[in-house]
Amino acid sequence: MPVIPASTKTSLPQRLRARAKERWPQLAAVHVRYHGQFAYVTGELTDGQQLPLMRLRYSGSAHRWGLAVYRASNNSYEDQYWFSGTTEEALDFVCDVLVIPITG
Repeated sequence: MPVIPASTKTSLPQRLRARAKERWPQLAAVHVRYHGQFAYVTGELTDGQQLPLMRLRYSGSAHRWGLAVYRASNNSYEDQYWFSGTTEEALDFVCDVLVIPITG
């Protein structure tokens, strides 16, 4: 199991926040917490509501992560094995599915 380097723990939230600012005005903030090889991403809506978005799995590259989408129906994460992309693309996908339906 690869360990997430400190430099990646610094750059990941910066990249996600920049993408949210660029494309997702519904998100006032993006928060990231770490546990082992996982990065858990929560969006904060403009009304202050916290919305779990996704779990990213570090695989040894700061630019390619595994993706699991948060499912509120069972309070868990569902792996998206077909996904292969950047963390910014993961945020776009999750926001298209989760954030727009809630705020739109």
